[in-house]
Amino acid sequence: MAEQKDMVLEMENLNVKFVLEEETVEAVNGISLHMRTGETLGLVGETGAGKTTTALSILKLIDSPPGVLECDRMEVCGQDVLKMTTSELEHIRGSLVSMIFQDPMTSLNPVFTVGQQIAESLERHENLNKNDAWKKAEDMLELVGIPRERAIEYPHQFSGGMKQRVIIAIALACSPRLLIADEPTTALDVTIQAQILHLMKELKEKRNTSVIMITHDLGIVAETCDRVAVMYAGRIIETGNLDEVFNHTKHPYTEGLFNSLPNIKKRKHKLQPIHGLMPDPTNLPKGCAFAPRCNYATEACKERRPELMGFGGTHQAACLAYEQAGFHIERGKTNG
Repeated sequence: MAEQKDMVLEMENLNVKFVLEEETVEAVNGISLHMRTGETLGLVGETGAGKTTTALSILKLIDSPPGVLECDRMEVCGQDVLKMTTSELEHIRGSLVSMIFQDPMTSLNPVFTVGQQIAESLERHENLNKNDAWKKAEDMLELVGIPRERAIEYPHQFSGGMKQRVIIAIALACSPRLLIADEPTTALDVTIQAQILHLMKELKEKRNTSVIMITHDLGIVAETCDRVAVMYAGRIIETGNLDEVFNHTKHPYTEGLFNSLPNIKKRKHKLQPIHGLMPDPTNLPKGCAFAPRCNYATEACKERRPELMGFGGTHQAACLAYEQAGFHIERGKTNG
């Protein structure tokens, strides 16, 4: 077990729901995450799985009302986030924990230069005067591959890829212990995606920053992550290190994600998409949420909600089918 000081995030039994006038959205249902210094965790799943809500909960950025956040334990670098005041939360946001939000086009303020927006964070969290903050802001731009002379320019003068680099510069300016990257390459072309991922990997190695990489792209996970947590309908349904989840897949949903990817070695091989849709979060099924879409579902799956069970090492999956002796799945094949 890692020493307490080595733990960057300890989250136990997180539940988030949005209570509306006519219905209640059950967005996150009993998630636990633990991260060490320098570790990168890939949080994977379809749109609507609860990935972004989980990330916003770490920073307590869930609007209340209508949001209701309940958690047995939420500690960032040993500090209890659940007991923090608004001013204490504002202090750790950007210093201990930073977040790269999904859309770089709307994350920057159009009326301030990019240099001012980076410097603001430094003045607030590192108590630097305006001149020192400006110089460090220029240094941060250089670090992400943008000439320091461009600090006086406004967001509209930058391309999408450059804006994303500015967002990363802001997020990393105060050397956070934990960086949350929410779909950091969305809407970027393939070349820029590769540059951004390489940049984040490089900066992580230099600063020993822990990263939560939120994505639906398994290729990005394979390239950048140490561990993987697969989410479905607000729950983690499979988790483990990269080798365990990618090469020894246990959950039928994870199997479906891999089977829906093109295989460059078998070009005639047909894609096998997961049929159906994710359940309505205002009306989740009584049993396993994936049962209506699962090739292996039994009557028990409709009645009982599976809990995570261990498969050796750090590998866990939530599937009732493993109660049957000898059950296994094999990617690309149907196992009756």
